[in-house]
Amino acid sequence: MAADRIERRARHPGAELGIAMAFVGVTLVALSLVARVLPPAWHEGVGRIVLGALAAAAFVAMYVAFCRIVERRPPRELVPAGAAIELGAGLAIGLVLFSTVVAAIWALGGYRVIGHNGMGVLPPVIGMVLVSAIPEEIVFRGLFFRLIERWLGSGAALALSAALFGAMHLLNPGATWLAAVAIALEAGVMLAALYMLTRRLWAAIGVHAAWNFAQGGIYGIAVSGNATRGLLVPAPSDASPLVTGGAFGAEASLPAIVVATAFGAAMLWLAWRRGCFVGRGMRTEPLS
Repeated sequence: MAADRIERRARHPGAELGIAMAFVGVTLVALSLVARVLPPAWHEGVGRIVLGALAAAAFVAMYVAFCRIVERRPPRELVPAGAAIELGAGLAIGLVLFSTVVAAIWALGGYRVIGHNGMGVLPPVIGMVLVSAIPEEIVFRGLFFRLIERWLGSGAALALSAALFGAMHLLNPGATWLAAVAIALEAGVMLAALYMLTRRLWAAIGVHAAWNFAQGGIYGIAVSGNATRGLLVPAPSDASPLVTGGAFGAEASLPAIVVATAFGAAMLWLAWRRGCFVGRGMRTEPLS
C-alpha cells in the first residue's frame, strides 16, 4: 500500500513537473560542459549551427526520456505524423506575423533600410534560432504548460506559462517590464494556443523559429535584446521605443503587441470553439 501511495504521488502532475525541471537542469549543465570544452572555432560561423543543432537534439532526447521514463508513454507531442504540415504552417505564420510588425513600424517611421549583408551573417542567427525555438517550446509548452494544464486546467496553465515566459526574458539585455509583458502577451499566449489546437509542438516551434529568424536574420533587429546582423541593415532610429521596441528589439513594441496578441487571441477563440480547453485533472491527446 505504501508503494502504491508513493507511485500515485510521483505520478501527480505537480511532482512530474518538478522531475521535469530536474531533467531540464541536467540537460543545461551537460550542454554547458560540452560548450566549454569545444575549441573557439565551434562558437563561430557554421559551428554556431552545429552547436544549435546539438542543443536542440539534446532537448528532444531529454523530452523523449522524460516521457518514456517518468510518464511511461510515447512522446506524442513530437510524433513525425503531421510534422511537416504543422511545422511548415508555423514557419509561414511566423514570417508573415513579424513582417507585418516591421511594416507597421516602418509606417510609423521607426524602421528604414540603409544597406544589406551577404549570406555569411546567417549562421549565427540560425544557431540562435535552433537554441531558442526548439528547447524553449519543449520546456515551456511541452513540459510546463502541459503538466500545469493537466494539474490545474487550461486557464491556469495559459496564465502561468505566459507569465513565466515573459519573466524569463527579464534576464535578457535591454529588458524592461514592458518587454516582459509584451513577450507574455505575444508569444506566451500565441504559442500556447497553437499547442492547444494541435496538442503537438510543431506549429509552435515553427512560429517561434520563423519569428526569431525574420527578426534577426532578415530585418537585422535585435532578438530579445541580443544584437544580430541580418540580411538587411536598418538605420538607427530616434522614434519612440514604444514604436521600435528600443534596445530589446521589435518584440517590445506596440505594433508587435497588437499584431501578435490579436493573432494569439484568435487562436485561443478557435481553441475554445473546438473544445480544446480542459479542466483540472484531465489528460489530453494530440489531434489526429
